[in-house]
Amino acid sequence: MADQRNGSGQPSNAARTAYAIDVEKFKTRLKALYSNWNENKADLWGSSDVVAIATPPPSEDLRYLKSSALNIWLLGYEFPETVMIFMKKQIHFLCSQKKASLLEVVKKPAREVVGVDVVMHVKAKTDNGTGLMDAIFRAIRAQLTADGKDTPVVGHIVREVPEGNLLETWAQKLKGSGFELADVTSGLSDLFAVKDADELINVKKAAFLTFSVMNNVVVPKLENVIDEEKNITHSALMDEAEKAILDPTRAKAKLKADNVDICYPPIFQSGGEFDLRPSAASNDEPLYYDSASVIIIAVGSRYNSYCSNVARTLMIDATPLQSKAYAVLLKAHEAAIGALKPGNKVSAAYQAALSVVEKEAPELVPNLSKSAGTGIGLEFRESGLNLNAKNDRLVKAKMVFNVSLGFQNLQNQTDNPKIQNFSLLLADTVIVGDQNPDVVTSKSSKAVKDVAYSFNEGEEEEQKPKARAEVNGGENLMSKTTLRSDNGEISKEELRRQHQAELARQKNEETARRLAGGGSANGDNRATSKASSDLVAYKNVNDVPPARDLMIQIDQKNEAVLLPIYGSMVPFHVSTIRTVSSQQDTNRTCYIRIIFNVPGSAFNPHDSNSLKHQGATYLKEVSFRSKDPRHISEVVQLIKTLRRHVMARESERAERATLVTQEKLQLAGNRFKPIRLTELWIRPVFGGRGRKLPGVLEAHVNGFRYSMSRADERVDIMFANIKHAFFQPAEKEMITLLHFHLHNHIMVGNKKTKDVQFYVEVMDVVQTLGGGKRSAYDPDEIEEEQRERERKNKINLDFQSFVNRVNDLWTQPQFSGLDLEFDQPLRELGFHGVPHKVTSFIVPTSSCLVELVETPFLVVTLSEIEIVNLERVGLGQKNFDMTIVFKDFKRDVLRIDSIPSTSLDGIKEWLDTTDIKYYESRLNLNWRQILKTITDDPQSFIDDGGWEFLNLEASDSDSGNSEDSDQGYVPSDAEPDSESEDDDSDSESLVESEDDEEEDDEEDSEEEKGKTWEELEREASNADREKGDDSDSEEERNRRKVKAFGKSRPAARPAARPAARPAARPTPRAVPGSMPKRPKFR
Repeated sequence: MADQRNGSGQPSNAARTAYAIDVEKFKTRLKALYSNWNENKADLWGSSDVVAIATPPPSEDLRYLKSSALNIWLLGYEFPETVMIFMKKQIHFLCSQKKASLLEVVKKPAREVVGVDVVMHVKAKTDNGTGLMDAIFRAIRAQLTADGKDTPVVGHIVREVPEGNLLETWAQKLKGSGFELADVTSGLSDLFAVKDADELINVKKAAFLTFSVMNNVVVPKLENVIDEEKNITHSALMDEAEKAILDPTRAKAKLKADNVDICYPPIFQSGGEFDLRPSAASNDEPLYYDSASVIIIAVGSRYNSYCSNVARTLMIDATPLQSKAYAVLLKAHEAAIGALKPGNKVSAAYQAALSVVEKEAPELVPNLSKSAGTGIGLEFRESGLNLNAKNDRLVKAKMVFNVSLGFQNLQNQTDNPKIQNFSLLLADTVIVGDQNPDVVTSKSSKAVKDVAYSFNEGEEEEQKPKARAEVNGGENLMSKTTLRSDNGEISKEELRRQHQAELARQKNEETARRLAGGGSANGDNRATSKASSDLVAYKNVNDVPPARDLMIQIDQKNEAVLLPIYGSMVPFHVSTIRTVSSQQDTNRTCYIRIIFNVPGSAFNPHDSNSLKHQGATYLKEVSFRSKDPRHISEVVQLIKTLRRHVMARESERAERATLVTQEKLQLAGNRFKPIRLTELWIRPVFGGRGRKLPGVLEAHVNGFRYSMSRADERVDIMFANIKHAFFQPAEKEMITLLHFHLHNHIMVGNKKTKDVQFYVEVMDVVQTLGGGKRSAYDPDEIEEEQRERERKNKINLDFQSFVNRVNDLWTQPQFSGLDLEFDQPLRELGFHGVPHKVTSFIVPTSSCLVELVETPFLVVTLSEIEIVNLERVGLGQKNFDMTIVFKDFKRDVLRIDSIPSTSLDGIKEWLDTTDIKYYESRLNLNWRQILKTITDDPQSFIDDGGWEFLNLEASDSDSGNSEDSDQGYVPSDAEPDSESEDDDSDSESLVESEDDEEEDDEEDSEEEKGKTWEELEREASNADREKGDDSDSEEERNRRKVKAFGKSRPAARPAARPAARPAARPTPRAVPGSMPKRPKFR
């Protein structure tokens, strides 16, 4: 961030030939120049009657000059070796012939907007311009004579040293002219301070490039260097960051390289040598990243000559002092940004930051930087807008500031010179809004969790035994645990326990706030019954078709069944029929039995048509006899087909009625070529022919479109509706896939879904004919395996290319609010479990827990998780269950069963690193009852310690001597391995989840279906024989189940231990709600 920066806005050679001045922008800004000059002539422009701006020759050095900034601001291009003289009636340009020809276009607009004449003074190459300068001075004196003044005041930029023959000659002539000279730097600063819409766009694009370089190049590079312990110098890091700025594609930013430049050479500092001044530079020392070290990074880039800046501090295994200082600096930095509101003094920003430091850490006040930043725009540091304690200028909307704040020369208590002295720095580019400031570099995170790194845990475990072995000679057999405890070190398990205790405190506070605000009542995701619409077969009697014979007729057009009753054909809409069946007796007489939907039936308890006519009489069942079995079979088949068609249509209509209206897809058209991925299959699948045909996925302006050969087989997915996007390449799976989890449901064919997946099978299913085993050295076998590998690699690369291009599309500013990026599952953290009915491989991602191969898919957003309870955890258990409780307490918990116990430590470590509070319990809990208790009386839940009733250690300590807590209970999973697996499955009747009610409902619905008379007779006799057990009511069955609430806790407290298990186990039988036999894991 050197003082001399190149303000040159010169385009590339290709751009120069096609250059043209924007006349409309010139008119607007020339008018603003004269208006500001006239209004603030005495205060800011030194009472100057004439303003003379001399622009020096081009330079390869980085420098910021007011003269260059005025050229770019007014004309859109820097005119080197040019002198501009602004007077009340005239504007004079002293320049070369080529520049004069470009400036011809400003003559007419200058006369139109401010009434001045533009005069060109063309200098030949061999001329030093003395004669032309004399002509300009005569014009100045003539104007002032006309105005009645004796000595004109000529304003110029005092601090700019003249360079080149032309400017040196001009400076000498100006000094000897007898004019009174004044400085107009303040006037130009005020003119540039408030940006127009075009300037703000340039600042935002520069900021976009800046944080893209920081996020996609600088931080990943540093993390890689530190993780792999590489040796690299600050200057080498600077070069790499500078290349990324000059070539935006390296930073995944779609900006033209011709329009970008660096603000200053990127700055990297570490190893105890820090300089927070804008003139700092990266040295050739190696990057230092040992424990307690600090790394300061500053990156600045320009777009169309407009600057932006960001600075961040990374901390490696931060000391308490570093952590505290950074927390205070972060708070002070936010306070300074918050004070930049229209009407406030510029000094308010620094005062706000100073107040925070004085309150939070007064001992750090001497180390606080003396300024909170400067204005920024065409110049990296706009004079007159310094954010210090003395600047009384007022903040205005559309000003832009580089808010930079730091602590200098803080001291760690250590003898290591590399970490003894450290500094901290934060900087952001901020646009002053009408109400609140807009931090345009906020995408580069400065949160503690994103800048504080911890790497020393593993190193300590390795280094401590080594150190002890050296001291004790041959005593090198001591365990790491012993050594760590001897040295007073904290084990990894203890660190995790402490972190979980802190998470428990935070989670209970968060839950208490949400319950107090009624947050648990939001987002009830359970299905609600929809009232069906009126179903009419015929609007009047005349529409009923004439009776041909007194036979059952099917009117497929009007979706009606006409039944002969008492000599008349009576129509019934097919939706009123529940079941239809036929039967033939020994006399070859056929019977057809039709059962109707009636009020109060379990099949359709909320039928709006029956509720409208509650006093009516309903036909429940009707039977017909026939001697024609062929006709009866045809009627049954037609009724069933028609009913299935109508029910499917009505179901789809009801599903579509609940959909959220999506925006319309904007096709790429001629704007750009859509990003395509071909030969994809979709899940859920379309019905019919769509199952057998692949399709094409295209990325358009605002969404994806998947299309097949038929026009009606098409799916549009809007970018705004995508909640999570996943890319999972085939490794041990048979498919490579893209998966989209949506905010709102969409229709795929006639299916309503929130999950849409596109995939390709990377291997063909091959069945070997013949029972012989093929040799491992079979050439055909080797060639086939090679083809499969090549096919898999090609498909993965095609998908990866598509994902990269879409990610680049999503980095554009219009999608910044969607926060979209393809997430890739982390296979090394995966584990096996049963989320639904089959064993699946469940894998975490950075923001979710997913299973994307087996259907139904599993996508759990980590931010929506309240807590996780690990159930059936104990010695001797081969597997355990995971229960995920969501923040929406009215949403059912998610159970993942049969997770191998070998995955327990890995899951606990993953949950801890993602800041998710987990508990452990020995049994499965009745979560539906627990959540109901919490929502019914949230205050009691809060008063009783929140989720701490799940704390197994606290429960054991509280009820250690209680005789009725666990006495006499032996969990079945802890029994010897010699027992049959039936015992294991029998113990699963302890699980009280929604499966119980679902299976009961299924049994009830089966009983309600139409049955023959013989079946009814058989069921009645079976019921009489088994009246003892099978007639138990639901309430009695539930009473016999083991509950999750224990006797050792008060009744108002939601949950804990199950009641003691009966000593005598009942005879094994099929119990609704018992879990199926669990699969074995090898």
